[in-house]
Amino acid sequence: MKSIHRVILPSKRLEYQRVAAYCRVSTKHDEQQDSLTMQKAYYETYIHEHENWILSGVYADQGTGRNIDKRSQFQRLMSDCRQGKIDLILTKSISRFGRDTLDLLNCYRELKHLGVDIYFEIEKLYLSNTKSEQLITILSAISQEESLHKSQNIRWGIKRSFESENSKYRNRKCYGYSHDLDGKLIINDAEALIVNMIFNLRQSGCSLRQIAKKLENQGIKSPRSSSRWGPESLRKILSNEKYVGKVLLQKTIVENYYDGKQRKNLGQECQYLISEHHPPIIEKDLFERVQLHKKNYCD
Repeated sequence: MKSIHRVILPSKRLEYQRVAAYCRVSTKHDEQQDSLTMQKAYYETYIHEHENWILSGVYADQGTGRNIDKRSQFQRLMSDCRQGKIDLILTKSISRFGRDTLDLLNCYRELKHLGVDIYFEIEKLYLSNTKSEQLITILSAISQEESLHKSQNIRWGIKRSFESENSKYRNRKCYGYSHDLDGKLIINDAEALIVNMIFNLRQSGCSLRQIAKKLENQGIKSPRSSSRWGPESLRKILSNEKYVGKVLLQKTIVENYYDGKQRKNLGQECQYLISEHHPPIIEKDLFERVQLHKKNYCD
């Protein structure tokens, strides 16, 4: 287990009364969840140990640092600063605070205008120190560049994985399939019957709403174990090539690193189609008829 080393702040900063901390981990993996719990406990204890400090809160996010709009706790932190509830923010490093240089600079300027200081523990820098401002800007840009390179390396690794016969991406489960002991796709008989029903109802001319109603009336649960079937769940099933034994990889891509949004791959990147990868649930002719007549269905 990783240890967290306490940083002794310079004594001149003891005039701060309302102190908050911000921490973040990039994923929800168990070990990172433990790290987030440790960070929160560390900051709560550390702030309480200073007699002149009042704990204003520990704000902790899980997820990417690229887009601050998607970090709910960071937004709550900024809101509390605007309401005058915080004098000083403690954070582990510039990279934990964020990785988009422009967003960070805007935050820094706003916090300085509000009279809120930040202490970056690893860099040992205060936002309020005029001599530190340029260095913080440079380090923010370096952190963003490192994150970009890391993202590119991960994407490269995923693409190479697509080409491997043992790729975990080839054996991702969908409704109608389970995994065998080796992690390979096998047919889930109970769910496969429902998939067949959905395709046959669609082929007979039923709308998505009509199919949903029939499934709900029979008490059949959706892929998410809900008693309600949404149109999007049915669309995904009816267009999924896995039901004819194929796997299509890289259906979506992240075009813009800075917003991190998944977008449909319309030819920007190559795709990987593997035929006869696993046992089919739907006959090829039925699947193709449903795809061919998509525009004729009234939904």
